[in-house]
Amino acid sequence: RQMSGELLSTFSKELSSYLNSGMTILTAIKLLENQHEGEKKYVSFLNSIKTMIDEGKSLFHALNTQKVYAMPEFFIQSLNIAGQSGKMVEVLTNMGNFFSAQSKVKKQVKGAMVYPAVIFTVAIAMTSFLIAFVVPKITEIFEDTDQELPPITQFVLSISDFLTAYYIHLIVGILLFVVLFKLAYAKIDSFRRLIDGWLLKVPVLGALIQNHELGRFSYILSLMLSSGVAYAQAVQLSTASFGNYKLIELFEKASTKVLEGNKLSNALQLAKGVKLKRNFMQSLALGEESSEVANILDNISHLYAEENEDKLKLLLGLLEPFMMLFIGVVVGVIVSAMLLPIFTMTQGLS
Repeated sequence: RQMSGELLSTFSKELSSYLNSGMTILTAIKLLENQHEGEKKYVSFLNSIKTMIDEGKSLFHALNTQKVYAMPEFFIQSLNIAGQSGKMVEVLTNMGNFFSAQSKVKKQVKGAMVYPAVIFTVAIAMTSFLIAFVVPKITEIFEDTDQELPPITQFVLSISDFLTAYYIHLIVGILLFVVLFKLAYAKIDSFRRLIDGWLLKVPVLGALIQNHELGRFSYILSLMLSSGVAYAQAVQLSTASFGNYKLIELFEKASTKVLEGNKLSNALQLAKGVKLKRNFMQSLALGEESSEVANILDNISHLYAEENEDKLKLLLGLLEPFMMLFIGVVVGVIVSAMLLPIFTMTQGLS
């Protein structure tokens, strides 16, 4: 199982702190093991590392060989270079900050989505209750009359009848669709490529995804270059940080060109499939020309993080009133469908 960002951050920061105080890696790992005594899986991970280091193996070898957690390749390779260059504390600190920032972003997004999710759930529950219980009760009033129902009432009644008769089929169908979609996305490369490519083209969402993905890539590449990793190798390892399949393909092809001696900016410019943000391409080209790739990409990563935070706040701010409007329209249609026949009947009697 993949080690979570929070745990990677904790491991990196605590190990960095102990090493900075003058401890050996073995002593630091032993202290971490005692400190997290109640966390069985994490302790098993630390024990596995401790055993190999005690046998004379390097931290890189221990992390690369242990079977408890899957860990990001760029993280392990960065520590390998850091161990050789004597920058272990610096790299661990930077990695800890990176994983901490990533976890913070995920928490912010999840927290921001709570209110809209609650509103949406309430809307579905309210609509289902009205259609499944209230509508059938009111329908009984009109069963013994020859009154012709308004089109809107007939429409709501037909939906009510359909949902009442097939709600189990609908629930099973939705669950089955979600499960099959997740399996197809995880197992079928062509399907994942199709979905990820489509997501990048969706207005607003595509820009958010690019900002997030390119920001993360920029930060990791900057981090690895600052740690002493060679440019071509750093590009290749940083490519593994992408979550979008189309971007992975694009940067994998480009990284091959970099290994052949080409600039990354030129390779990306010639590649086809995804149109990358102009300021990213310009900043990367400028960094390669001035040999300041690490600093420029670090600035780009922070810029994209701030952009995404502002855009998410704006989107969620717009989403809430739209959802309230949606609830009002749905409830209004149902209430109108039920009251119109009553008004018609009252007028007929008078």
